[in-house]
Amino acid sequence: MTARAEERAGARADVEQRTRELFDRIATCDDETEARLLKDEVVLLNLPAARALALRYRDRGVAVDDLVQVASLGLVKAVHGYDSERGSEFMAYAAPTVTGEIKRYFRDTGWAVRPPRRVQELRAAVASVTQRLAGELGRSATVAEVARALEASEEDVLEALVSGNGYTTASLDAPPGDDSSASWADTVSSGEPEQAGVADRVALEQLLARLPARDRHILSLRFFSEKTQSEIGEQIGVTQMQVSRLLSRALARLRTELEHEPEEPGRRPG
Repeated sequence: MTARAEERAGARADVEQRTRELFDRIATCDDETEARLLKDEVVLLNLPAARALALRYRDRGVAVDDLVQVASLGLVKAVHGYDSERGSEFMAYAAPTVTGEIKRYFRDTGWAVRPPRRVQELRAAVASVTQRLAGELGRSATVAEVARALEASEEDVLEALVSGNGYTTASLDAPPGDDSSASWADTVSSGEPEQAGVADRVALEQLLARLPARDRHILSLRFFSEKTQSEIGEQIGVTQMQVSRLLSRALARLRTELEHEPEEPGRRPG
């Protein structure tokens, strides 16, 4: 063991000893204010260890300061939940609590693009099984092997793996390639005439799905197959006048619902 390693081990031993002494005092303390101050001292004493745990998760799209803050919160919870009579070292108890808070933070707030909870949970399971299989097989496991171990489909496993890209996003100001002087923003078209009605077309598609099947069929024949009202009437077995009324009713319903559709965030009124 190097001199520096011996120094770090000695420092940890001193912290553990001091922590035990503080918890012994807390256990026999009848004054709530004093007990709270003693617990605060335990937190301050063990903050470097919590920070070290937080730094294991750096470079994953979350600021280090945020990670340290979450780790500190986990440390506070551990201090208040620790039972010194169980005999285990405090950090042996606190470390899972701290890392659990960090992982929960990543799960709940660390996504630039948040996948469904089902995918988040599967991603964690995939990571665990992948590591286990690598040890058992002596190589990286295939998607099919991971899927069998989890009793999941290969498509679901792939979705979970791809979801990891949602932790961070590329800046629109970043260049698409190393040799490019342009930015990603330059590749995004703007002001194109066909973009003006995108939001309305998406809303219209949802509204069409709510119409009765016959109304959808008539609209499809009229506007996509370009059938005349007489041809539509012959095909579905009604008169041209009935087709006209059905079309008018369906279009009026779509127009009314589109006008009263709740406005989406960022969508400008037409």
